[in-house]
Parts: sequence; C-alpha cells; structure tokens
Amino acid sequence: MPLSREEREQFLAEPHVAALSVAGEEGRGPLTVPIWYQYEPGGELWILTGRGSRKHELIATAGHFSLMADRLEPTIRYVSVEGPVTGTAPGTREVLRELSARYVPAEKLDAYIDFSEKNHGEQVVIRMRPEHWLSADLGKL
Repeated sequence: MPLSREEREQFLAEPHVAALSVAGEEGRGPLTVPIWYQYEPGGELWILTGRGSRKHELIATAGHFSLMADRLEPTIRYVSVEGPVTGTAPGTREVLRELSARYVPAEKLDAYIDFSEKNHGEQVVIRMRPEHWLSADLGKL
C-alpha cells in the first residue's frame, strides 16, 4: 500500500543507507551504489561524494538521479525518489559532520571525520529536489 506524503517524507528523513542510481555511460547499465544522504521533510535531499568520482561525473552529466531507501522490520517499507540536481557545492568539514552524525555513533564521530578527511579526498555536496516518488509498506496489506 502506498505511503501518505507525510509517511514517505518522514521515512526518507530517517538515516537509512540508500541505493543511489544514475544513468551510466552508453552501453552500460545505471550506476547503483549504497550511499549516506540527508533529507528533511519538504526540503531537498543531498549527498556527499568525491569530487571527480564516477558518481559525481555521471550525476553532473545526467542532471538528475534516483535514491531508494528501504527497511525490512517491523514491516517491509521503501521510498524511492527521483529528481533534478538543484546545485553543487564544495564539501566542508561541517557538512561531513552533519551527514556522518546520522550514521556514526557520537563517540566515534570525530575519529570517523578525521579518517574521512585523510582518505576520501576532496568532496562535493550534490542537492536534489525530489519530484517523483514511489513508496509502499507491505505490512499494511
């Protein structure tokens, strides 16, 4: 059964590891990878990725991407969004902290940020406006 607007936005605002998908190069399928993301109901969604990475380049070329978050418990539920890129900006320590705090325990956050800055290279924030939504909760059947 589809989720209401409020249910799907609230679900997407939870810290799920999502699957990002973007059109691939000619002759290849779409690039689909796990990713952390940030979203607040009614707003734009954003991700943080390596500047010049395959993901970054494909999103820049396509101008849009899809993101799907799901869970198995207590019911099977998913939300998928697709929309245009609305902007990019350099990744900063502050956005890295904001995003990482959704996924990393507080006592490990500073160590993770230090690790990420030393090992992941220059980052870029990519913002997307969700335009097309698919959602379901199979526990509501």
